[in-house]
Amino acid sequence: MFTAVALWALAFMSHAEGTLFKVPTRDGVTTTLFWEPAPDAKATVLLFPGGAGGFGKVEAGKATGLNFLVRSEPYFIANGFNVAIFGRPSDSQDLDYADRISETHMADVRKVLEFVKRKTDVPVWMVGTSRGTVSAAAAAINMPDAMAGVVLTSSVVSYKKPGAVPKQDLEQIKVPVLVLHHAKDACPLCQPHEVPAILRGLKNAQTKKEIMVSGGENPTGNVCEALHWHGFIGMEREAVDLIANWIKSPTN
Repeated sequence: MFTAVALWALAFMSHAEGTLFKVPTRDGVTTTLFWEPAPDAKATVLLFPGGAGGFGKVEAGKATGLNFLVRSEPYFIANGFNVAIFGRPSDSQDLDYADRISETHMADVRKVLEFVKRKTDVPVWMVGTSRGTVSAAAAAINMPDAMAGVVLTSSVVSYKKPGAVPKQDLEQIKVPVLVLHHAKDACPLCQPHEVPAILRGLKNAQTKKEIMVSGGENPTGNVCEALHWHGFIGMEREAVDLIANWIKSPTN
């Protein structure tokens, strides 16, 4: 198993460098995007990190954030996917829960998605983790024909939060959806026993599947942050492989 630091080092050694873009999304506003293509990619994953959003500094062509999706970026590349990581708009430093279901955020996501599609003509899958699942679900509802499918990891399921995934109009989603969660996730907003509510809401999804995992090792820090079970610590490769294999062949 890789530690977070070792995995970050892997990114520097294993593949080509990515690029930081500032995509115009609204009048006078740009949204940051990290982009790294994979050789002969068959699909692109547009990643929505959790927390306040963003992917950390870009150093030597690598995003340095420790969020599960950000630090696992090399594994998506290894699976043959182009990687786009959604950052933050220039007029905000915190994508809170309510922000992620707002018309403003959806406008930013739409422009970033259009930009990503111009980079390469392959299907785009949206992948969110933690608070990023609020963004990914909202985008799938508001842009029903714009993506190939959605993956929700460590989903926000507590009805106390605006935009919690089960509270959204999930019946509007028709594309395939994978829900990946850790059985030991102790974050109060992401309790494993509430995850099935997402599947119940996806009444019209072409394909939908829940995968509950229990692997990993050495959780540290806040139970709602990236280096605990909530962030699939110690099983990054396994988690990404599960996502990648399902994207390549979605099944119920």
